[in-house]
Order: sequence, then structure tokens, then C-alpha cells
Amino acid sequence: METVWLFVAAFAASALGGVLGMASGIFIVPILTLVFGIGIHAAIGASLVSVIACSCGSAGQLLKGGLTNIRLAIVLETATTLGALTGVILIGRFSPATLYALFTVILVVSAAQMLSRRKEMAIVDGPPPAGWATRLRLHGDGAPGASSGAVPYRVGNVPMAWALMYGAGLISALLGIGSGVLKIPAMDTALRLPLKVSSATSNFMIGVTAAASASAYFARGDIDVNLAGPIALGSVVGAIAGARLLVGLPADKLRLFFVVILGLLAVQMLLSALGVHPVSGAG
Repeated sequence: METVWLFVAAFAASALGGVLGMASGIFIVPILTLVFGIGIHAAIGASLVSVIACSCGSAGQLLKGGLTNIRLAIVLETATTLGALTGVILIGRFSPATLYALFTVILVVSAAQMLSRRKEMAIVDGPPPAGWATRLRLHGDGAPGASSGAVPYRVGNVPMAWALMYGAGLISALLGIGSGVLKIPAMDTALRLPLKVSSATSNFMIGVTAAASASAYFARGDIDVNLAGPIALGSVVGAIAGARLLVGLPADKLRLFFVVILGLLAVQMLLSALGVHPVSGAG
């Protein structure tokens, strides 16, 4: 019966997280630790598998919808992969309480980012300005499915985004959250991408980042196949559902719901960092 509930939890987490390009890790880790009573390192290992499955499940749908900026994803993924490899070196050097506290910070940052309204920047007339985005041909021809139809856009500060992506990859390796929770703010702040393009490109990238760090967790024995199996299956199905929601629905309407969930998870993880466990585990 627990296997069924793991599948349901992974499905819901992937569907919700996938809508805004945050993968499922930001929800899976708290659910496994707080509801199912699983150790945080094992939960992170299972979450990384979930993140990979989530990316694989949603990538095809989002590519078909024309929302993913593949060239930009490849450029930024070099930074997140390097950050993930750095995080692999640091794995095991932090106590569970420290990881709980760090996760709380990430949840708060994510909630704050969801509260801020992101404006989709349409391209202006005239040639694009000189810069890395122009040299690498990263500007987009349009964002099909956006609220106002096709929205051509320009990519902003690539060096700043690259640095932020390195930090996102580092956090991903330590927490198993797929780094989408940090990639979305980075794309909004540095690159000024349309909302759906940010989400779709992040979904395309998260699997690569997670794969770079999942191998280390597997080598350390922190990935339980019996745990990761139903979670991976539920994540694939949930990711497909989330990708379809992303293409067809305005994501702004989901922000308040996400903020409420992230706030509740942040409180629970903070209590866990302080040694207080408000939700008893199932085993």
C-alpha cells in the first residue's frame, strides 16, 4: 500500500512542480522525510531519480509546444553541471539538520520569487544589442502559447545567469531538488525571459543536472531501488500532465497556490532542522 501512496505523491509533486519548471524534488524531499519517515539522504537520492524522470517525461511535450530554448539550455547547463559536480564533492560533509535548514532557505526564496510578478518582455524594434546572447544566437523567435500569442524575446545578461546557474547546480547536488527552484529566478532576473520559456527551458535542463549528482548518491548506497521505482513512475506520469498544463494554462493563476504550499513546507522543514518533527513518519 505504501508503494501506491509513493506513486500518488510523486505524481502530484511532478505535476505541480513541472508547471513552473521546478521539477518534483522541492516537494518530494519534504514529503518523504515528513510523511513517510525516510532519512533525508535516502529521500534526496530518490528525489534525484524523480527529477530525472520528471525531465524526461515533460521534455517532449514542451519541445513540441515550441517553448524550450534549446541553445540557451545547452549554454546554461554547462554551469549547472559544474556546480553539481562541485556539490558531489561536498556530499556527506553536512549534517541532516544543516540540510533541513538549507532546504528551508530554498523554500523561502522560491516562495518570494513566486510572489513577484514576472513580466514577459517582448522584443523591441531594431537589431539586438551586442553581447553574449547575440554572439551565441540565443534570442528567441517567439514563445507559442504565451498569454498574448507569440512573443519574440531577447536574452539578457548571460554571464550573470551562468554564475547563478553554477550556484543552482551546487544546491541541486546537495538537496536533490533539480535546481529548477533557483533556475527560474535566475532566468527572470538575469535573462528576462518570458514565463513559459523560463519554465520549459528549466524543465529541459533539470534532468541533466540531477544525473550529474545522482551517480554519487548511487555509489554511496543512498538510492533505494524499491523506493525510487514507484517515485520515478509517478514522476513520469505527473510530469506529462504538468507539461500539458503549462502549455494550456496561464501559470500566474497557480502562483498563490504554490506560495501556500512552499510556505507550509518551509515551516515544517525549519522545525525539522530544529529537531522538532510535527509529522510522524510511516516507517
